[in-house]
Amino acid sequence: MKLAKVKTADGTVRVAVVEEAQVQLLDLSESENISTLADVLNSEKPQKLVESLLASAEACALDSVQFLAPVDHQETWAAGVTYKRSQVARMEESETGASHYDLVYTADRPELFFKATPNRIVNPGEAVRVRYDSQWSVPEPEFTLVLNPKMEIVGYTIGNDMSARDIEGENPLYLPQAKVYRQCCSIGPVVQLATETLDLAATKIDLLIERQGETITSDSTNLGELYRKLPDLAGWLGREDEFPNGAFLLTGTGIVPDDDFSLEDGDVVTISITGIGSLKNPVVKGTGPVTH
Repeated sequence: MKLAKVKTADGTVRVAVVEEAQVQLLDLSESENISTLADVLNSEKPQKLVESLLASAEACALDSVQFLAPVDHQETWAAGVTYKRSQVARMEESETGASHYDLVYTADRPELFFKATPNRIVNPGEAVRVRYDSQWSVPEPEFTLVLNPKMEIVGYTIGNDMSARDIEGENPLYLPQAKVYRQCCSIGPVVQLATETLDLAATKIDLLIERQGETITSDSTNLGELYRKLPDLAGWLGREDEFPNGAFLLTGTGIVPDDDFSLEDGDVVTISITGIGSLKNPVVKGTGPVTH
């Protein structure tokens, strides 16, 4: 079952079940303590709750609604160096910190870092940003866990972890600046509820980048290449922290474009994951500091 946060033609934000040719808008007005997608995801049994609401749902065409990022008040975090390809890329980009990336790949404790507050998350179809002070930035396509307050995996979605490789490569301590800034992440368009056992090797992650209508790079990997186990990543995130609203956890990237590639203003990034769908965003390149 796929859930989404959508905006209807009259500007109303609704929770919907996404089907092949339509969406079913759920009526949450009579549900006690359930008013948002996060409330549904954090409920005791999300699928059972949704099924109880489907009888009164309103069907409408897919193209009649705007898909929003499925984020309400949750924080978004990310894991790094979880694929061999990412380990190699990080070691290549950082002369000073290469050994750190080598060691963290096989260490018991994973690399986890804060990625975004809800206001920094970009909706599907809206522009992700390259920092104006970065000359080497890439998208990082990532299978993303949807976690409830108990740090249980309740769903999966797609994440684009925008990354300034030159800033992180200059000094690993610059990681927050390379990762966290306005429009630094996109999530969506749907949440696939985690009700069945996930076939890791069959879960393919594809990246397509277009420039002026032409494909300039494409690549793919699958979750079978992920070095870490998904429940372990969730467990480490919640080991000594609390997430009363739940959380989104990007699980790292196994796709890294060639070292001579950097995103440019006007590029279009599409990330597709088996069983979830596609997340598409144009790219905007910053021209200077934010004027406050």
